[in-house]
Amino acid sequence: MPDFSRIKSLCSQVNSLKNKGKKVILVTSGAVAFGRKNIHLQDKINPVLKKQIWAANGQIALINTYQKLFADLGHSIAQVLVTKEDFRDRKHYLHMKNCLEGLLSLGIIPVVNENDTVAITELMFTDNDELASLTAAMVNADALILLTNVNGIYTGPPEDTNSMLIEKVDQQSQDLSNFIQASKSSFGRGGMLTKLNMAKKSANLGIEVFIANGKKEGILDEILDRRAQCTRFEPSPVKHSPKKWLAHGEQYYKGEIKINDGAEKALFSNKISSLLPVGVVSFSGDFEKGDILRIVNESGKRIGLGRAEYGMKSLGEKIG
Repeated sequence: MPDFSRIKSLCSQVNSLKNKGKKVILVTSGAVAFGRKNIHLQDKINPVLKKQIWAANGQIALINTYQKLFADLGHSIAQVLVTKEDFRDRKHYLHMKNCLEGLLSLGIIPVVNENDTVAITELMFTDNDELASLTAAMVNADALILLTNVNGIYTGPPEDTNSMLIEKVDQQSQDLSNFIQASKSSFGRGGMLTKLNMAKKSANLGIEVFIANGKKEGILDEILDRRAQCTRFEPSPVKHSPKKWLAHGEQYYKGEIKINDGAEKALFSNKISSLLPVGVVSFSGDFEKGDILRIVNESGKRIGLGRAEYGMKSLGEKIG
């Protein structure tokens, strides 16, 4: 069931951030929950179809809830529904980036959600933490706040009184995944482990990340004022926008190219160089100029990701 009081509280907190001059993008779930509340479906209906029906219906109630709550606070919102395909295709990606930045420049709050109505299982986001991380990288956000129902990452199960909150994570911090795997807590499709992975990836791109308790009243202001009990990920130096896009490309590549030993050595040398067609042994996939490509060496080992300078047909003519 949707938690209306929590939604209202978070809208009020976003309003507080807006009043302090912050630009905010809200990444939300809830469409399926609203739909399940509105429509009862028989068990025999296909589970995927069920989710599509609930999402299609619930998205209306979800966005209307946000629209009314933010209107009462004096703010306009805009609905942005996305799928993984929007992040795989460079043109879609740039159109979406321009749209979000345009909305922010006008003081409009973008409300972003996965388009569950058309998303298929193999192309679904792990959960909204992944979507939030991708969106933060897209707009070159200064900070990413991932809200859950505990204060952050603990050294053991959060409900264990002996577990301690890990307040700071940096490049020197040990691997925290063992702590999380020991916990029985689970949040959403991906769980806390996804939050950790997305937080680390975003921090590596130069985005400050907080994992915090969304059920705690005033948590967003506390984070802004640096007095929140939460887990903070210290950001690395900021990466360029294309690198931010590529950093998330492991699941979004449109094709794969195999390169020879000479090209592999050139890519790993200290001299900055592009991969030329002469170094390409073979390729697969359906891609155009600007798409993300996965690069493997002659033995099939994955060695990196790149942005295509040539489309599939053009590369076929230039290969070798």
